[in-house]
Amino acid sequence: MLTLPAELLPLIVEFAPLFSKSVWERAKTLLVGAILAVGKRTITACLLITGNGQDKRFQNYHRVLNRARWSALRVSQVLLRMLVTTFAPGDELIIGIDDTIERRRGAKIKAKGIYRDPVRSSHSHFVKASGLRWLCSMLLIEIPWAGCVWGLPFLTVLCPSERYYQGKKRRHQRLTDRAWQIIQLIARWAPDRHLVFVGDSSFAVLDLLYLVSSTPGVDLITRLRLDAQLYDPAPKRKAGQMGRPRVKGARRPSPQQALDNPKTKWTTIEVDYWYGGQKREVEVYTETAIWYCCRNMPVPIRWVLIRDPLGEFEPQALLSTNLGHTPLQILNRFIRRWRMEVTFEEARAHLGIETQRQWNDMAIARTTPALFGLFSMVTLMADRLIKAEVKPVRTAAWYEKQTPTFADAIALVRRCLWSSCHFSTSGNKSDVVKVPRSLLERLTDAVCYAA
Repeated sequence: MLTLPAELLPLIVEFAPLFSKSVWERAKTLLVGAILAVGKRTITACLLITGNGQDKRFQNYHRVLNRARWSALRVSQVLLRMLVTTFAPGDELIIGIDDTIERRRGAKIKAKGIYRDPVRSSHSHFVKASGLRWLCSMLLIEIPWAGCVWGLPFLTVLCPSERYYQGKKRRHQRLTDRAWQIIQLIARWAPDRHLVFVGDSSFAVLDLLYLVSSTPGVDLITRLRLDAQLYDPAPKRKAGQMGRPRVKGARRPSPQQALDNPKTKWTTIEVDYWYGGQKREVEVYTETAIWYCCRNMPVPIRWVLIRDPLGEFEPQALLSTNLGHTPLQILNRFIRRWRMEVTFEEARAHLGIETQRQWNDMAIARTTPALFGLFSMVTLMADRLIKAEVKPVRTAAWYEKQTPTFADAIALVRRCLWSSCHFSTSGNKSDVVKVPRSLLERLTDAVCYAA
């Protein structure tokens, strides 16, 4: 039976009620194996690193993902509760939503499609990628010991391609349809919190904005088109007036027209955490308006036009469905969204995203969300360990670092997990440490087959 460190055990056992007893024992092994493994995050890699490479019933570990009965949504709910309790005691939760492409190939992977590769593409160069599209929700919260905002994933859902639905007699669900389902689900999980969702231009869709603006306690901040059609609110209906009620008033200048107008009154504000963590002054212009386009419901928004006095970046516009937000609040919350890209990159580098080899539909739908959720679990474990120790920062003569990164966090958790494997047989102050041969072979195997 797997031995877990006493420091991390309270975090891991939170998920025990969601599994049967037999499945839970194997799920713990896969969890620890996914943290300790380097390189690929396959079931076999997790078994080898935990010393279960000779288990004749290895197929039972595969069945945890492709057959066992447990709810990934309930796991996400428990993970969100743990993250909120640890890092977000306030009333407001800032949650980022963004999609990412997991590059996968294989004839048996039914949900894959051809998408624009956001990493390799640019404004002038278009690159396509074959793989799975995932919509990820992350809690954007400042980590005290890291000194900056981290994106902590807790809910990731698959967004199959349009071709996937053609033979299933089901209507294709767009990315914004999935986003609305996620927003509703999180609102039910946190009914006593004010939720602010932050997304890129993919979520600047009138249908989604109208639904969010009609939901109490939920806001959405995203980009706004510079040529958006903006209007005054509809005038009050007169007594005895005939005809259908108006939905909008007079046409307002678009953000692009406000940008080109030399009479626009700009206000200079200082942003505390610009991209890169530095302070920066920008010029803003803000208004409230009705965003309306034919065949859509009108949406009241607060929009902010931003330009750089130094001219280092192109002007852009942001919007919020909360008319009470100030330009500084909108800008500070939107800048946090960039930490999602950092999380995507860290998850690929340290947690083996895109190295899985499952082709079963249920296994695919569970594995990638589990690896993204592992990012948050490692952060929770590191937070518990750092409170009792000095901040673990790996430095060198040519590289000085002040605050821990995710690489330091997962290294600290791995050290704790390895130390629980009977290192206590030697004295703490001894230069020579007695290590069991089986553990030494596992460590050697992990180093020699790191790639």
